[in-house]
Amino acid sequence: MLPSPSFPPTTTTTTTTSTASEQSLSSSLSSTPQNLIPSLPDDVALNCLARVPRSHHPTLSLLSRSIRSLLSSPLLFSSRSLHHSSQPLLYLTLRPRASPSQLFTLHLHPTRNRHLLVPLPPIPSPAVGSAYAVLGPTIYIVGGSHNDIPSSHVWLLDCRFHRWLRGPSMRVAREFPAAGVIDGKIYVLGGCVADTWSRSAAWAEVLDPANGKWERVASPVEFREKWMHASAVVDGKFYAMADRGGMVFDPRSGAWESVGTELDNGWRGRACVVEGVLYCYDYLGKIKGFDFESGVWKEVKGLGKGLLPRFLCGATMANVGGKLVVVWECDGSGGKEMEIWCAEIEVKMDGTSGELWGEVGWFDKVLCVPKGSSIVQCCSVTL
Repeated sequence: MLPSPSFPPTTTTTTTTSTASEQSLSSSLSSTPQNLIPSLPDDVALNCLARVPRSHHPTLSLLSRSIRSLLSSPLLFSSRSLHHSSQPLLYLTLRPRASPSQLFTLHLHPTRNRHLLVPLPPIPSPAVGSAYAVLGPTIYIVGGSHNDIPSSHVWLLDCRFHRWLRGPSMRVAREFPAAGVIDGKIYVLGGCVADTWSRSAAWAEVLDPANGKWERVASPVEFREKWMHASAVVDGKFYAMADRGGMVFDPRSGAWESVGTELDNGWRGRACVVEGVLYCYDYLGKIKGFDFESGVWKEVKGLGKGLLPRFLCGATMANVGGKLVVVWECDGSGGKEMEIWCAEIEVKMDGTSGELWGEVGWFDKVLCVPKGSSIVQCCSVTL
């Protein structure tokens, strides 16, 4: 598991730190005669508890004070990673009508066998048009606007403890930028008007979490007038769909290029990458994948008629543990609510024909929200 960012937070919603949690856990275990699990040494008990799915943690926390302390300690997550017990979890941001954005995480209810969205602590300073990037256990929420004024602020959600931290501000204020993670660094493109030297020079920036500093990234003048609509990282390259032709940036060589016509014309809205294939939905609402090797879009076959709706708008998707997870909105039965639905699809490419096939593993209604709400973004974090 990648470590949390090393830069000190300027603001935090809790004063607990990773070191303090470990000391608290150690103190708790040494000061009480009660073991984590009676009759078992604590190191053996830790190995057992680390294998318990995250959806059962709320129930585990009720068993004892020692277990409750363990569940809020970095020691547990280190052990889960060591024993390959980490799980990919979907995080979803919704914007209720006339209300700030709200984050949720998707859980499988331990007794009802249903998937449900569980709300998380609110973003300390919610903005419109932020970009999202995931690095290790942390979601970076970059930029956005407050009352139509772009912001350079960066907020971090430590998903292990659902703790908000203030990250280092960018050099330039942005709304609706594109963001992606490559080689452990966070790259941000666009979302600003390049009308001054500073905004033009820092139209693209990169954050190295190891030192907590944003640095300018050299970019061609002809790309700085573009506004981003979607982005994805494929094979170490940053692809961005823009209003007047998409682009691709290779941080390792520093090269910038325009994307091919086939990719540019077929990329509609939010997308994600599974095993090197870029998936999104086309103008007819069908899920398609772009095979970079052959350079063509292919419809995902085998999804079944009527099983999933036509994703004409309001749908987004994420790679969750190698599965394509699609989230969409639809009207509720009463007309006053909006339903959020989610489906997990196993996608693969036929090695002989090169066709893309999908098989729906499950689909559920995961939440009801007020009518007029909208899906902002979804991403996957492994914990």
